[in-house]
Amino acid sequence: MILKASQRGGGHELATHLMKEENEHVEIHEMRGFIANDLKGAFDEAYAISKATRCKQYLFSLSLNPPAHEQVATPAFIRAADEVEKRLGLEGQPRAIVFHEKEGRRHAHVVWSRIGIEGNKLKAVNLPFFKRRLTELSKELYLEHGWKLPDGLKDPTLRDPTNFDLAEWQQAFRAGRDPREIKQIFQEAWQYSDSTKALNAALSESGFMLAKGDRRGFVAVDYQGEVYSLARYAGVKTKEVRERLGEPDKLPSVDEVKAKFRENITPNLKNLINQQKQNHHIEKSILQEKVFTLAKQQNLTRQSLTKRQRLERQNLQQRNAIKTKKGLLGVWEFLSGKTAQRKKEAQLKAWEQAKEHQQQKDIIILKQLAERQILQREKKRLKYTQKEERKFLHSITGKALGHPVPFAHSELTDRDLSPCLYRKRERDLQLG
Repeated sequence: MILKASQRGGGHELATHLMKEENEHVEIHEMRGFIANDLKGAFDEAYAISKATRCKQYLFSLSLNPPAHEQVATPAFIRAADEVEKRLGLEGQPRAIVFHEKEGRRHAHVVWSRIGIEGNKLKAVNLPFFKRRLTELSKELYLEHGWKLPDGLKDPTLRDPTNFDLAEWQQAFRAGRDPREIKQIFQEAWQYSDSTKALNAALSESGFMLAKGDRRGFVAVDYQGEVYSLARYAGVKTKEVRERLGEPDKLPSVDEVKAKFRENITPNLKNLINQQKQNHHIEKSILQEKVFTLAKQQNLTRQSLTKRQRLERQNLQQRNAIKTKKGLLGVWEFLSGKTAQRKKEAQLKAWEQAKEHQQQKDIIILKQLAERQILQREKKRLKYTQKEERKFLHSITGKALGHPVPFAHSELTDRDLSPCLYRKRERDLQLG
């Protein structure tokens, strides 16, 4: 499992985040060592206790993320949390465990209160080098379960190069593209280009054009007027850009590129782009409705199971209560040790029942995750298809800036939005 953690305050914000409804299923699995039985109340307790110390980051928050294609039962998450607790010195600290399910994946969040008693004083548990220790444990868990190690655990220098920050995400959202898609376009263009001309040609195939930024840096502009930093999106340093491309003095300014886009992109092409956006939105809405309906059905199944298991626990408690003797016979059994023996037997049966109930719950959860993963694969296929459609239409946008195309933009209609139709038509005209 990938283990990510942080020391933090802000208990209210964390509780809100853990219970937010954007997850398809949220389950508070465990509340240990807290008086409250809800997250906000529990974290308020931790905050109140922390006021007796100088500690500002009174919580330790951990997320446990198994590989997307693996089905992991609840006990595996609990064992991992227990091992983290042991290695970081958090044993016995109050903790909460929350499970999230979204897009066919299940992961867990564990939050500990860091405030403990040392001697006769309240003191925050020190957590030195916790990131390194969690990385070591994460690698051990992958090997223990027989999962393929991600590149980041094999070699830290091989981490995903398409990571993006909030600003990049918002910019991509405005442009109607996936930020990972944009970064891949820039990184591939940079990798295979050795000059400004070659890079500009590579980017134009995806609807971008190089320009000179306000600070004399290299930027790219798309047909919507969004400006992208070349160095940031290509994942290289500004110094490397200048060493390969020189100075951007010969490039047009951002305003000039925007004007060129306005001049060369025909109204028909604009209509096609808008129609494509509308079609993609409808397709996503239909799939999202399927996800919502499935999540609702799954919740009803889980509620039915919870109700049945609650009745079984109550029946077991009633059977144990009936066996308890009263009066002189009860005193005799207490003195003879039968009461203590019966109590141990009742505890054992309760433990076995709890274990059986968890297994029943896991069977349903794993089955439902498999059902949800079918829709997730459908979503990935849709995402790929839409990406290809956007890619081709953006390439036509790039060609509109001066690159020859095998057919006129005015001939395109909204029926040609399929990339397969585009390519067939282009190939036939080239063979022509």
